[in-house]
Amino acid sequence: MTIAELLGRGKERFERVPRDVFIVAVLVFASSASFGLGVLAGRDMGQGSDFSISQIPLEASALAAQKATTAPASIPAGGEVVASKNGTKYFLPWCGGASQIKDENKLWFANKEAAEAAGYQPAANCKGL
Repeated sequence: MTIAELLGRGKERFERVPRDVFIVAVLVFASSASFGLGVLAGRDMGQGSDFSISQIPLEASALAAQKATTAPASIPAGGEVVASKNGTKYFLPWCGGASQIKDENKLWFANKEAAEAAGYQPAANCKGL
């Protein structure tokens, strides 16, 4: 089959398509392409550049007042790592395992090395250890 024959077949098929269908197809394609190009141009130009996010001091926000009333007790001066008298693992104070230790059973260590020297191992479910 030659290129001329392929072109002839293409023209025959093109002529079979009603003119109205062809016009509608061209309009749909053009509008879709225009919309897509508009979206891409908006991304490149930083659409919405009038919008900005700025930080306000925490002291000036309503959230600070709420946190001041509901803030949990700070980490005791005794250390940065906590373990249970009855357990073998140590935790960072904000890990879930640390919150499950009763206050009377908590042992505070100044650092990880001190906890390990006392025979405790880092908890596997406490990220950062």
